[in-house]
Amino acid sequence: MELFLFVLLMLGLIGVSNVINRFVPFIPVPLIQIALGVALALIPSVEHVELNPELFLVLFIAPLLFNDGRRTPRNELWKLRAPILLMALGLVLATIIVVGPFIHWLIPDIPLAAAFALAAILSPTDAVAVGSIAGRIRLPHNIMRLLEGEALMNDASGLVAFKFAIAAAVTGVFSVGEATLSFILIAVGGLLAGAILALLLIRMRVSLQRLGMEDVTIHMLILIMTPFLIYMISEEIGVSGILAVVAGGIVHAIERDRVQSASAELRIVSENTWTVILFILNGLVFIILGLEVPDVVSVIVQDQAYKNGMVFGYILLITAALLALRFIWVYLLSSVRKPGKLHESILTALSGVRGAITLAGAFSIPLVISNGTPFPQRDLIIFLSAGVILLTLVLASALLPLIYKSPKVEAGIGEEISENIMQIRLLKAGLKTVRDNMTDENRGAALSIISDYQQQLQWISRKDQGCLADMQRKTVEIRLQALQSEGQTVRRWLEEGRITEEVAQASQFALKQTEVILTHRFKFLAASILWTIRHFFHKKKHKEINKWTKSELKPYKELKIQSINDAVETIKRNIDDTNRGSSLMVMAHYQDFKEMIQAESYNPTMDEELQDQKKELQVKAFQSERNVIQVLYERGDIDRSMTSKLRLFLNYREANVFESELVET
Repeated sequence: MELFLFVLLMLGLIGVSNVINRFVPFIPVPLIQIALGVALALIPSVEHVELNPELFLVLFIAPLLFNDGRRTPRNELWKLRAPILLMALGLVLATIIVVGPFIHWLIPDIPLAAAFALAAILSPTDAVAVGSIAGRIRLPHNIMRLLEGEALMNDASGLVAFKFAIAAAVTGVFSVGEATLSFILIAVGGLLAGAILALLLIRMRVSLQRLGMEDVTIHMLILIMTPFLIYMISEEIGVSGILAVVAGGIVHAIERDRVQSASAELRIVSENTWTVILFILNGLVFIILGLEVPDVVSVIVQDQAYKNGMVFGYILLITAALLALRFIWVYLLSSVRKPGKLHESILTALSGVRGAITLAGAFSIPLVISNGTPFPQRDLIIFLSAGVILLTLVLASALLPLIYKSPKVEAGIGEEISENIMQIRLLKAGLKTVRDNMTDENRGAALSIISDYQQQLQWISRKDQGCLADMQRKTVEIRLQALQSEGQTVRRWLEEGRITEEVAQASQFALKQTEVILTHRFKFLAASILWTIRHFFHKKKHKEINKWTKSELKPYKELKIQSINDAVETIKRNIDDTNRGSSLMVMAHYQDFKEMIQAESYNPTMDEELQDQKKELQVKAFQSERNVIQVLYERGDIDRSMTSKLRLFLNYREANVFESELVET
């Protein structure tokens, strides 16, 4: 029970870290998570849980690397294959050869083999940590692709080299020829094993589909188990499980792109599930690092053999050596390709943040060597690893924003075009979601929504270079004024006895919900909750709108038409040269809405199944658009201002759809 509560607490801290990051976005999420882990470890009542390194590798590293391989943009990385291999293999080897002896010279108590092991485990970079930092400053596209490709490959090369160095430290025996041959066999064997196992698992899923087993739950379970199975089987047969899961992820991506065998539902569920899993795993990695920091620090601080200042000096010097070597390597590499890339070399060097793999490797160091004596300076090596992780994170967070300013879109036309393009991107994401979820059963509803999306895309594509942001803001303001006018009409009709309280409540509920969607302000959200509660308790006494008879529905339609007329008159009274475009847009919306209600063929109860299908598809489409906004913001493609504008654009359209549904259903 204690372990369950402990895990639950860590999951809660992951959520807290992201909330904190919203208020202090200049601090990367990994640093916040490490700090929360340290705080948790310092609570006396929290019992320390011993970290199992092998379990850490299979539980965290295997799925993370599998997903990296699965989501890697292969075409772009293929173009950068030469620099990626030189970074992922060449730089790792150079780090071991140069930094290993440097560590042994700096700290003679660490044997040369153990120093090589420390250098090997410090060589891999962490794409997650880099992405968290880069999301705020928007590193150049080519640098981010290079960093992603490097992180995908150097995890494997660094860990394999680390295992050889640890074996040499434990046994005291090392042969360059045997190590080279073993490295090739283990690496190639891992790639082949991962590819073969991935193909077998894919074939099993395809066979299940052919047998008629289309249950998304079963297929999703197989996908979740895939990286763990590939890693454990590969390690059991003596090849690299790390390279195996990377190869397995790439094979899955190729199979998905080639045959698209998975159903649309499975693809959506898979992406959403993996997003949650990776969010949790990435967060747990850094919280666990924070949990381990106090114990590691206390061991070193209490050991009289070390002077605290000297140990922290070791961290600074080792980090400096790693960054200097990385800068020289990148600068020489970039000079061969395109001379004079000093600035890009500095950015790439600073972006070499260490993270999960370094932590996993450090804790996987055995406690004793072959003769039964303790592994030399194990605690110091772990402390140095943790210190380098923290220092590289802090340096990247502090220095990257100072030496690289993200390109800002110039005010005026550039900003308008950028927002226009982003709006089109949102609409295309929603449109794709509707198409992916279209089936024979919901084809009519899907085609109706697709038509709406295509009309919006055409309108935005043809939109001239006006001030879209200002127009969108004014449009929402006008809609809110019109909603207030509609509310006044409802209250007046109720006081005059022209409608029943039931009709008034239904109308006011609809207006309040539309207002909430448009504003997302807390006071309106609270009001909406109260209205929802009241609406729920009135269900037993009053029928829903779509259950009303034609005679019962008549006063509701008359009220809606009158409230539309009053709203339009309110807009006309406040129209001027500054808001004319927005006013005409809102008035056109009300006119279309009014014509729909007045149409003789209009019947809100004629096809409830169709309306339910439309609502389900629209919810998924809008959620896809929200996901796109969030991803764009996290990657640094848009700033907070643009994020607010796009959310306003989405809220306005969602409010219109919601308002229509209330009348149609």
